[in-house]
Amino acid sequence: MSPTLVQKQFGAAAADYAASAVHASGPSLARLIAMVRPQPGWQVLDVATGAGHTALALAPLVERVVASDITDEMLAQTAKLAAARQLRNIETAHAEAGELAFAEASFDLVTCRLAAHHFPDPTAFVAAACRVLKPGGTFALVDNVGPDTARMPAASPAEIRDADTLYNTYEELRDPSHARALGLEDWLGLLSDAGFVDVRHEQMDQDIAFKAWTERMRCDPETVERLEHLLDNDLLRTFLHPRDEAGERIFTLQEAVIVARKPGRPENRP
Repeated sequence: MSPTLVQKQFGAAAADYAASAVHASGPSLARLIAMVRPQPGWQVLDVATGAGHTALALAPLVERVVASDITDEMLAQTAKLAAARQLRNIETAHAEAGELAFAEASFDLVTCRLAAHHFPDPTAFVAAACRVLKPGGTFALVDNVGPDTARMPAASPAEIRDADTLYNTYEELRDPSHARALGLEDWLGLLSDAGFVDVRHEQMDQDIAFKAWTERMRCDPETVERLEHLLDNDLLRTFLHPRDEAGERIFTLQEAVIVARKPGRPENRP
């Protein structure tokens, strides 16, 4: 999956993501901030910021936020929203998640919310985040996660693997720039391998309106029909719980909120 494909998909949808309630005020954003406990003196990097909603939420609580992305249209939306809210401590930067061309040990907090499933190399992203964090700095991730035994307790390991494949197929059909939604255990393993410590995590439901979800990616009628067909698969139904509410098709994603610390003597910590 190339950066160009991500830029094409999200460049066209930038304004829609700026207006998306799921991204602007979903419950995982409040939990991320509560678990991180940002401090007034912190320097923050928000990776794959999209329309900047996480950066915008953090800006009043810290000294400086760098909102990074590879899509210029998304960075323009971030700057526009920051200006409208008179947030003068947000700056935008073009940066690829697997490289993060910033100075070593330059941030107190690195965040990434609802974007890592687009990254071609999550291992490189975690390593890059660790490199740019100060000793004792905080890493905070929110992302959709795939099926597991907690969500599908009656399923066999083979069924869970099949559900994971179907779920990622479902996501990629709607958005060809989707790479893979890792499982919670996958993320915990990557953080451990990178040397992060004091790892905490939560998992929560995020209800998604099917129509708005497909419209954000400008899915054509044929793609919408294929997505509806996939959503009726028994394994996906068990994982995503599709249903009709007030005449609207809804399904439920699983979002993991993961917070970890880079080893070393912390700076500017409560």
